[in-house]
Amino acid sequence: MSDTATREKWERVADWGRRLRRPESSARRSLLLILKSALAATVSWFVSYELMNATSPAFAPFSAVLMVQVTVYQSVVQSLRYVGAVAAGVAVQAVLGLSAGPDLVTFALVALVALVISRWRLLGAQGSQVATAAFFAFATYTGASSDTDQVKELGQIVLLVLIGSAVGVGVNVLIAPPLRYRSAEWGIRALAQEIHDLLDTMAPELGEGAPDADTTQGWRDRADRTGTLVSQSREGLRTARESLRLNPHPWARRRRGTLTFEAYDRTMEALVRMISQVTAITRSLDLQHRDEKQQEEESGPDRDYAPFLRAYATFLSSVVDFTEILATLDEDHLRDQAGRLDEAADGLERCRREVVRTTEDRGLSLTDPTEPYGVLVVEATRLSEECRYTADVLGNSADNGSSGSRTA
Repeated sequence: MSDTATREKWERVADWGRRLRRPESSARRSLLLILKSALAATVSWFVSYELMNATSPAFAPFSAVLMVQVTVYQSVVQSLRYVGAVAAGVAVQAVLGLSAGPDLVTFALVALVALVISRWRLLGAQGSQVATAAFFAFATYTGASSDTDQVKELGQIVLLVLIGSAVGVGVNVLIAPPLRYRSAEWGIRALAQEIHDLLDTMAPELGEGAPDADTTQGWRDRADRTGTLVSQSREGLRTARESLRLNPHPWARRRRGTLTFEAYDRTMEALVRMISQVTAITRSLDLQHRDEKQQEEESGPDRDYAPFLRAYATFLSSVVDFTEILATLDEDHLRDQAGRLDEAADGLERCRREVVRTTEDRGLSLTDPTEPYGVLVVEATRLSEECRYTADVLGNSADNGSSGSRTA
């Protein structure tokens, strides 16, 4: 291995080590989840194999690993559903197997009934475990030598699942119970950063004049690819809320009284709407190139487009400034950031009025469907309103938390 390759390898190791030291890094969370899962599996195996001498001890560690969920709430909910699904599958096998015997027809009936029960909405994602448990129970049942042994083996499966689930939930609750309330902030930051980066690319180009078709198409494609990011951000907000439920950590108990997530929820939805407005802007600019030759023939090549674009570029730059603050949103500094957002929203509105004034001074049509001005002015107005709304939401949240408890 060359010196360069060796150096790059150790740099990657060092980078991973730095990420591991950050309390909320994904690397640290992944490592903690692995360690907790391994511990839960080991304890469950010890109980089922060493203490119980179970015939099928693997049911316990398998169940334990499944129950070490991202949040304590999910661990509890999914463990109840999982145990219910397994118990249902074993019950199906017990009723049909003991009454009809271990033959092929019985197995077909077990499979049919178990798969029907697995569609029960109450079981959620654990519904598939009904059929899985029924099939394992059938295999265990056929290997038993007497009716007593058959009942004993089937009961043991349920017991092992209960033990594994209890161990998994216990490990998740007692050892570093996961707190993910910051993921709401991260979702907002990610959306704001995406808007910031796209507009930061667009503003200089528009300030220099009408961009070419390849450029506007690139902007449009980039704006259209934000759907996944929106879904991830909403999931992060859901996880943030959920991580406080049933969490015994003292920090979680304190935050349940102060952190409502209402402001973050409203802010995130405002950013989602802003992404739609930015997408509409890129679409309008891109559509200008569809019939460009016809427009030049009808209007002439010397349309006074540049002053409007310069004013619009200044407006987009003000949105960039606003989203730059949101992209570093931190609950611990919310009061200061809310004040900066309020000032940025005021500046943004002044830039929007300048865009409107430019269209009036130049006599640009806002109703001509062949011209982009109408759509661009409307979306600028909507962007300005969303930024003002966001600044007010976070400002009110900061004010409400000023009595000593931090809010979000």
